[in-house]
Amino acid sequence: MKWIKKSLIYVPDGSSGWAKTTATLPTPYLRKDGSLRVFLGFLDDFNIGRIGYVDIDPENPKVIYKVSSQPVLNIGEEGAFDDNGVVPLSIIEYENKLFLYYVGFQKGVKVPYYMFCGLAISEDDGDTFYRHSKAPILDRTNNELFARCGVSVIRDANIWEMWYVGSIKEGWVYKDDKRLPLYQIKYLESQDGINWGFVEGKNCLNFKNNDEHGFGRPFVIKEGNVYKMFYSIRTLSKGYRIGYGESLDGVSWKRLDEQIGIDVSKEGWDSEMICYSAIFKYNNKTYIFYNGNRLGRTGFGYAILEENT
Repeated sequence: MKWIKKSLIYVPDGSSGWAKTTATLPTPYLRKDGSLRVFLGFLDDFNIGRIGYVDIDPENPKVIYKVSSQPVLNIGEEGAFDDNGVVPLSIIEYENKLFLYYVGFQKGVKVPYYMFCGLAISEDDGDTFYRHSKAPILDRTNNELFARCGVSVIRDANIWEMWYVGSIKEGWVYKDDKRLPLYQIKYLESQDGINWGFVEGKNCLNFKNNDEHGFGRPFVIKEGNVYKMFYSIRTLSKGYRIGYGESLDGVSWKRLDEQIGIDVSKEGWDSEMICYSAIFKYNNKTYIFYNGNRLGRTGFGYAILEENT
C-alpha cells in the first residue's frame, strides 16, 4: 500500500485553557448528521489530557466545521485511575449508544505513571459522555502492573474483540537516564464490550530487535477473513513509526511493516515521528489519520490511500 500525504488538519492555538496544546490519538466517528467527528486528547498547561473533538467534512477532511469548546470527558475524581488525564482510543456504536474506550492516567511515586483503560458511554451521538465505572475495565494483572490500555475494539459476529497494550514484567527501560515503558500488544474477547475478565491477553506481536521497546495504539480493521492492524512502533533511536500486520485469527500476526507505505516527511509537523494512526473509510476513499512530532504536539493530519487518488 502507499499513502499520499495531504495536510495537517488541526493543532490547538493555545487560546483554550483545557486544550492549550496537542491534539493526540485521532479517533474518527461518522455522526448521524453526516459530519466526521474526530475525538482527540487535548492537554492543558500541566500536560493533563481531556477528551474533545474536531468536526470535519468527510469528503474533504481539511474543512473544519467545529472544535469542541468544552471536554466531552473530563479527568476523573481524585484518587481514581484517570485523575491525571484522559485521551481517546476506540469507539463503537452499539444499541444507539457510543462506547468510547479511553486511557486514564495516574501519577506514580516510584514509577512515572500508570495507564489503564476506561469506558465512557454517550447517548447523544457523541456530544456528552458518562463513565461506565470509576474503575478501569482493564485493571492490572500479575505481570501487567503499569499499563493495560491503548485498545482497539471491534464487534464481529456478536463477539467483542480487543487488542490492547499491556506492560510486560520487566516494566521499564532506560535511555539517557529517562525511564521508558516496555509493553506489547495482546488480545482479549468479551460478550458485552464491558467485562473482559481478569486474565492477561494472548500475546500478538514481538519485538524485532533491542531498539524496539513498545507498540502504541493498535487500530484493527477486518476485511473479509483478514484482520489488518495499524500500530505504532516505539524505538529508542527514532521515537515512533507506524507499522502494519495481518492475521487470520486475530491472535497470530505477521508483521509486514515494510508494506505500510508511509513514513516521516523531510520537514514540517511530521518530520520527526509519525504515530497513533486510525483508519477511516468513506465512500470510495480510505483515510489514515495520524499524529506527527512530539506525540501530537504539532497536531493531527491525514493521508489517503493511493488507489483512491
